[in-house]
Amino acid sequence: MALDRRRSMFALVMVISLVAAACSGDSSTTDTATRDTTVLDTTTTTNQAAADVAVSTTLETDDNAAVSGLKNVRGAVVRIVSEGSFVDPAEGAVVNEAGSGTGFLISDDGLAVTNNHVVTGAALLQIYVEGEDKPRNARILGVSECSDLAVIDIDGAEFAYLEWFDGDLSVGTDIFVAGYPLGDPEYTLTEGIISKESADGESTWSSVDSVLEITAKILPGNSGGPLVTDTGQVAGVNYAYWEERDISYSISRDEALDVIDELIAGNNVDSIGVNGEAFVGEDGSGIWVAAVESGSPAANLGIKGGDIITKMEGLVLATDGTMADYCDIIRTQGDDQPMSIEVLRYDTQEVLTGTLNGDKELEVAFSFAEELGGEIAGEATDSYEYTTVTDDDGVLVMQVPTVWTDINGAQWEEESRVIGNSIAAAPDLDDFYETWDTPGVFFGASEVLWQETAYGDLLDENDFSDLCAYDDRYDYEDAVYLGEYDVWTDCGGTDTALVVLEAYPAGAEFVVLVQVQVVTDADLEALDTILATFDATG
Repeated sequence: MALDRRRSMFALVMVISLVAAACSGDSSTTDTATRDTTVLDTTTTTNQAAADVAVSTTLETDDNAAVSGLKNVRGAVVRIVSEGSFVDPAEGAVVNEAGSGTGFLISDDGLAVTNNHVVTGAALLQIYVEGEDKPRNARILGVSECSDLAVIDIDGAEFAYLEWFDGDLSVGTDIFVAGYPLGDPEYTLTEGIISKESADGESTWSSVDSVLEITAKILPGNSGGPLVTDTGQVAGVNYAYWEERDISYSISRDEALDVIDELIAGNNVDSIGVNGEAFVGEDGSGIWVAAVESGSPAANLGIKGGDIITKMEGLVLATDGTMADYCDIIRTQGDDQPMSIEVLRYDTQEVLTGTLNGDKELEVAFSFAEELGGEIAGEATDSYEYTTVTDDDGVLVMQVPTVWTDINGAQWEEESRVIGNSIAAAPDLDDFYETWDTPGVFFGASEVLWQETAYGDLLDENDFSDLCAYDDRYDYEDAVYLGEYDVWTDCGGTDTALVVLEAYPAGAEFVVLVQVQVVTDADLEALDTILATFDATG
């Protein structure tokens, strides 16, 4: 699923080219378009290309038992066709789409391992067992988004299955990639060695601590299949191909086994129920949601295919183009615990907030541009583009208009003492502070003031009644912060307004103060952007 063709809201440039070699290639079982989750060009990579790197597979199988020997692995490897409706960032909603992946049996009663990205969000799974013309049904027992693993239960019994390799997985070990690449129903086996024992497993669709780097090529459709030794035992679960370096990756047995045990027990691991992919671009970053698992925390909250998850627990996601922060938050908080979340619903351009594992669905975030537009500011001539800024210590972050080039990230001082961190931005900070004709923002965070003041004190201290007309004090709440804000209008005899926010993050011992000077309607949109992106680590 190429992410460089998203529509205009985000100009996406992926920071890494490591991509899932997954549900792609033409499926012989369906005429519908297949889901391509790799940059590999399957229009020019033919089935003959797979044959060119394939070891002969005209071999016999050993049915209804743990397989013995490399030639019998094929009897325990299955082809998975997943069908459902997904939202592609370039093409929009794709209904009744089919993609092809691989899995492998680990027990004679039908338990099989594959990748999360092969099955999550699918309406149905069709499983093709070696030697059978008709597909079997299967149900998903458990998935792990962050480890990119899933366990399914295939209808039937007395299957041939694979055992796990119990030796050392060292550089130079002969290995083989087994599966059904390119949507071809013919089983293939490609040969190579382990070239690195512990490679970086961070990617755009998962976050694995370490993976095996291998020289055997994992083609699209091989995802979820077994990496086997020359004895026919499983060393890892295949999941990725880095085209630019012609290197493939497999989730190591040592990383997979503990997760798989949980999945067999019917427990999801490090998952909220999305089939998603991280991206980063000039205008932002986040997790693009292609599909959502029914009954999952994401589905219960109201997240839909086509949404972009931009923040969790107040942290902006995917700033490095990977799922690392997203998965670290889930692993830290627990996927069954309440977690604040912010979502951009691309179709409607709405910013939604809510709490995973809570009792409410997503709600539209407050918009100053909608509430106050045309009432307290002059008419805008142009809209803004935005950039991310931080204070000198890297504690505070927010997005501001790119034309607000005068930036000061010095520490927050009051009466010659340091009370916290701060950042201010404006076209000209002197004009921002001394006149009412220049828009700008001040954002500060202070543990000292949290200790020395009570709720509402900062708003009371920032009284502009001698210069502006007081509108009112309003409650404020987003996915992270709770507080109040004052609105001051007609400042200095102009149409300029001043919005002053005092807010507190749940569970953290500091207070934030945000002041935004609004001169035109474009500054109201800037205010919305600032309040949607400001954050402090305390």
